[in-house]
Amino acid sequence: MFTTPSNFKTAVTERSERNDREKRDTNGFTLVELMVVIFILGLLTTVVVINVLPSQDRAMVEKARADIATLGQALEMYRLDNLAYPATADGLVALTSPPASLPSSARYRQGGYIKKLPEDPWGRPYQYDNPGRNGPGFDLYSLGADGAPGGEEEDADIYAE
Repeated sequence: MFTTPSNFKTAVTERSERNDREKRDTNGFTLVELMVVIFILGLLTTVVVINVLPSQDRAMVEKARADIATLGQALEMYRLDNLAYPATADGLVALTSPPASLPSSARYRQGGYIKKLPEDPWGRPYQYDNPGRNGPGFDLYSLGADGAPGGEEEDADIYAE
């Protein structure tokens, strides 16, 4: 059997089209496969979010406590050098530079008591009162996540211990 060029051309074209169809059918993913993958990713994301968010709230409270402890130590060093805590009007800025109300800056530590005042984990400044609510001394605290006095859990005020 001898094939003519036109029959040969038709056979090659049919074979080429069949190969193209097979490639198209095997490439890519079906809609069902994509939906299953998206569903599984959604479940994993939900599990991670449920387990991580409460830990983040606890971490922010613990960071506030650590910052307050550090600021409290700086206030104690200030008191040892200057014989009194900074006035409420001077605030915590007195830890970075000598306040105007300080009688003599000769006792003030060169470079200050801390390099930079931290903000609480919620982006607000720490609060300072002298005298404190329980008499002599100072109150150093954060207003918590809600930024308002009082509150419960992560919204509770965090005071120096």
